[in-house]
Amino acid sequence: MNHDTVTVEGFRFEHGGELDLDVAYAEWGSREDPTVLVCHALTGSQYVTGRAPDGVSGQAAGWWDAVVGPGNAIDTRRFHVVCANVPGSCYGTTGPASTDENGDRYGLDFPRVTVGDWTRSQAAVLDHLGVDTLHAVVGGSVGGMNAVDWAKRYPERVERVVGVATAARLDAQCLALNTVARRAITGDPDFQDGDYYGDASPTHGLAQARRVGHVMYLSKDSMRDRFGRRTATRSSPDEHDEPVYREVASYLDYNAERFTERFDANAYLRLLDAMDDYDLASGFPTTADALAGFDGDALLLSIRGDWHFTVEDSEHLADAFDDAGVPTTHRVLDSDYGHDAFLVEPDRVSPPVRAFLRDDDTEPDYPRVCTGLISAP
Repeated sequence: MNHDTVTVEGFRFEHGGELDLDVAYAEWGSREDPTVLVCHALTGSQYVTGRAPDGVSGQAAGWWDAVVGPGNAIDTRRFHVVCANVPGSCYGTTGPASTDENGDRYGLDFPRVTVGDWTRSQAAVLDHLGVDTLHAVVGGSVGGMNAVDWAKRYPERVERVVGVATAARLDAQCLALNTVARRAITGDPDFQDGDYYGDASPTHGLAQARRVGHVMYLSKDSMRDRFGRRTATRSSPDEHDEPVYREVASYLDYNAERFTERFDANAYLRLLDAMDDYDLASGFPTTADALAGFDGDALLLSIRGDWHFTVEDSEHLADAFDDAGVPTTHRVLDSDYGHDAFLVEPDRVSPPVRAFLRDDDTEPDYPRVCTGLISAP
């Protein structure tokens, strides 16, 4: 793995603001091979596979190890793989926790970011690497929105798009839950209007926001099977949970605690805003019109138990690609895990991705657009 930073001078954000933007990226394989761009999810990082540097942990480190790597679906012996940390995040790319020219943290003075800003920053990294055309761009969740945005914004540079557990835009329920998460952060007394650097951080609010996220990432069935109503084996960090502290609460608390150790609250707000704001059809009469310039191929994977980005969301996106004349396949993965299945069940994600990237004609025959369930092998 090679990892480095590209400085994009005078980067102009879509919602206003301009600065010299550092974009941190990682790459694997040979630049002589076809390039696959991987777009990370909301709080992921550029370290999609393998070991990450000290200080990068949790779902930010090696988050797709079983999908990207030697011999895997996105084979680093066959493809040149690139992943860039998005603007507004906190893994090396300039974001709210970064310092300005005066040495002060940006905080919420950092410009609002959009998924389109992410796409344009990735294009700048690829320009730096001398990559003109992408064999494919692949992403899951909001990273899938990012991947599909490439088909809209740079259709001439992309041959294939893979969107996993994604949508053209968020629905009202997701927007509502993201509002709850946002209010949890801004309502923390330690938030101080985003100017908390050097003082106590709004860890309580950020932890609450992450708990909301983890509820969104799991299905009802998976929560029942994993936790039920069982009592936790550890003590609650909150005395108000007594006399009963349940496993599901322990799960949420543990992940929230770990998350606050690795992520910045202002960055979380900026990234939530970008996801909420995204609408693939923006600037066009319809979603299909937004994709009309793309003449490559598209693969969409949805997850049966995912209520965050639903099967219907992917089906509507597949219809838009199809209406735009794009050869499109929609596969439904048979999992009741929930949204996070795209991260934790690579045996379901990998086979269709591998076949699509390799143009593998030996795969079982199926319609270009279908909703047949695909179980793990």
